[in-house]
Amino acid sequence: MASILGFRVPPFLVLNSENKPQSRVRVRSSASGDSVVLSSDSVVVNGASVVGEKERIGSWIENGNGSSSAEVDKQKKIDSSNVPENLEPLWDDGYGTSTVKDYFDAVKEMIKPDGGPPRWFTPIECECPVKDAPVLLFLPGMDGTGMGLILHHKALGKVFEVRCLHIPVNDRTPFEGLVKYVEETVRLEHALSPKKPIYLVGDSFGGCLSLAVAARNPTIDLVLILVNPATSYARSQLQPLFPILESMPDILHASVPYLLSYVMGDPTKMAMVNVESRLPPIQRYEKMFHNLRDLLPCLSFFTDIIPKETLLWKLKLLKSAAAYANSRLHAVKAEVLVLASGKDSMVPSEDEAQRLRKSLQNCTVRHFKDNGHTLLLEDGISLLTVIKGTSKYRRSRRHNDVSDYLPPSRTEFKYACDQVIGLLRFAAGSTMFSTTEDGKIVKGLAGVPNEGPVLLVGYHNLMGFELYSLVEQFLKEKNIMVRGMAHPQIFQWNSKRSFPEFSMNDWLSVFGALPVTPTNLFRLLSSNSHVLLYPGGAREALHYKGEEYKLFWPDQPEFVRMAARFGATIVPFGAVGEDDLVQLIFDYNDVRRIPGAEQSIREANGVRLRDETSGEVANIELFIPGLLPKMPGRFYYLFGKPIKTNGKEEILKDREIANQLYLKIKSEVEKSMKYLLKKREEDPYRSVIDRTLYNALYASSREVPTFEP
Repeated sequence: MASILGFRVPPFLVLNSENKPQSRVRVRSSASGDSVVLSSDSVVVNGASVVGEKERIGSWIENGNGSSSAEVDKQKKIDSSNVPENLEPLWDDGYGTSTVKDYFDAVKEMIKPDGGPPRWFTPIECECPVKDAPVLLFLPGMDGTGMGLILHHKALGKVFEVRCLHIPVNDRTPFEGLVKYVEETVRLEHALSPKKPIYLVGDSFGGCLSLAVAARNPTIDLVLILVNPATSYARSQLQPLFPILESMPDILHASVPYLLSYVMGDPTKMAMVNVESRLPPIQRYEKMFHNLRDLLPCLSFFTDIIPKETLLWKLKLLKSAAAYANSRLHAVKAEVLVLASGKDSMVPSEDEAQRLRKSLQNCTVRHFKDNGHTLLLEDGISLLTVIKGTSKYRRSRRHNDVSDYLPPSRTEFKYACDQVIGLLRFAAGSTMFSTTEDGKIVKGLAGVPNEGPVLLVGYHNLMGFELYSLVEQFLKEKNIMVRGMAHPQIFQWNSKRSFPEFSMNDWLSVFGALPVTPTNLFRLLSSNSHVLLYPGGAREALHYKGEEYKLFWPDQPEFVRMAARFGATIVPFGAVGEDDLVQLIFDYNDVRRIPGAEQSIREANGVRLRDETSGEVANIELFIPGLLPKMPGRFYYLFGKPIKTNGKEEILKDREIANQLYLKIKSEVEKSMKYLLKKREEDPYRSVIDRTLYNALYASSREVPTFEP
């Protein structure tokens, strides 16, 4: 039987009895061939089952005997009533509540020698995840503590069953032994849940370990997330220094951690983790320097995490790991996401990301130009946000844009509003109106039904500038996630770039955008969602000069019968303001005259949404028009009177009735825009200058008035 080794339990890993993660963890000693699966009534910490009793905090756990995995699995009881189906919009992901100082505080207990082998543990922050959550195994970097995900524990724990690998400081398990240990865990999890993917998050050295396990198990559904993988170890900028470390006197070795800490990561980025972006610049810098002051003394602790003998062993281990993984890249069939830092001074991560993308069969890359080697411990974007934005989160063999979607958290919402669309948000100063059942126009979104399915059908402004404020307002006012249907080509642009960063296209996915297809529309309406649809599509968003506020809808009603099938409420709406924001200088006809531009546009457009019966709406090619910014005016929205299709079976049976409803919706959209174009002349705060003065005099959080409807 596998032995369960004693370990002093740090308080942050102890589970209280009211909050038990529904997890299945195997505990295995490297000295034994047997395995134990512990029930969800315990947390596994360094190979020990830690029952949620407060009086046992800090006590030594006695050695014990396990039972067979089949027997224990039968004993596992999960109260399905306590498992959430999904997350609510603007949920708390906890990102920014933990810092790098917390990392050092956490590992102080983790590194105390206990003579034990490598083992798995589940952090206390990883609460009960959503239903059918996949398993995520974190494979650490050089430190081996397994706490490298500490900034992301709470967010990941909401949607994954998280296990972290801990490799004790004095452990000398060879690379092949670590591969076998992780591999056996992967195979057990696959046997227990064969239809769910298994995520391997490999940080640096852990990236090599992930690739090695994937190469040996090509038939298991794996998703690899490689963070600055050390497969480029042979090309490391520090190669000339490694031989010096071996001959360095012990008295000088104390300085090595300070040197490595500045090489591996950016202390400034680490100190910015919990600094609120909305703070005034002076306050932000003050808090950053305060965090930096607290962080620097912790660097001396590196000598305890990686003493000289361990450092020399880790370098040898890293060399063998890189060689092993590189020799087997051809055998990797898993889905791979590589995260590469632009300021990695440890290994050439950017170049390595490009090499892996060419070498692996299914590899996506995202670059983070301002981060160092320790990307997961630095200020930036949450790891879960990256997973969501690249559409890598799934709970079955294939990604489903509807059932696998995770709504944005509060942190993502704030970051997107401040950092991603902040300037556009400020310039637009959007204001919204809606129409109630009795036909009255009111300020806000009270006229839009709260219960789905709801289909919002409107006019697509130039470049889709109206999208961002619309989605934001529904989240703020109604806590409703509006799912937008976008051209599939938008989701493919990043894949064609040499150094794709986490960009606006990824943020569209985070905020619910998905490719416009009949299947996706069917899935959204069947799940009672609020769906945003533009029948004019790219033809309206990329219209020509002089075509502002002109609808380009196909002749056939593409959505009315689908909405009627699910009894959806259709809400036509108009949005105006593009002509107050920018001036169109170069349209498609102008751009195509540039030598070589037409060929480039055609090569970049590989997806056709509609057949030829849709006319010019089907023939539009995506391109970047030439725009000239103007002194910003304001965006205005009017949501018309809701049109109910529930109980109107005649729409499904009679095409003529469906077509009449289609024309009515189109007419309502045109009326809404005509109304807004006239009424905006009465708005005393249409200009950005007037709105700025108003905010300065009263309060930036106070909504700027507009015309009376």
